[in-house]
Amino acid sequence: MDKEQLKQKILEVIEAKVKKGGKTKIYLKDLQRDIPDAKPREIKMAANELVREGKLEYFSTGSTVMFGLPGMDLEAGMKKPE
Repeated sequence: MDKEQLKQKILEVIEAKVKKGGKTKIYLKDLQRDIPDAKPREIKMAANELVREGKLEYFSTGSTVMFGLPGMDLEAGMKKPE
């Protein structure tokens, strides 16, 4: 899987989880589990690139790394009011 395919797969996984369960932030380990044909480092690098492109948001509590779609409210799973 090349980098662009991996980035697209990451977006698909996160969008599916948001629609299915209302989660707005996804753990990096969840991405690694949902994309088993890519190495963990490749997933992390692709997700970080998506953050730089503005397609994902980065969230960290200091001990936990999560990624989510920009503009999504962490609690409600809804778009933030503008």
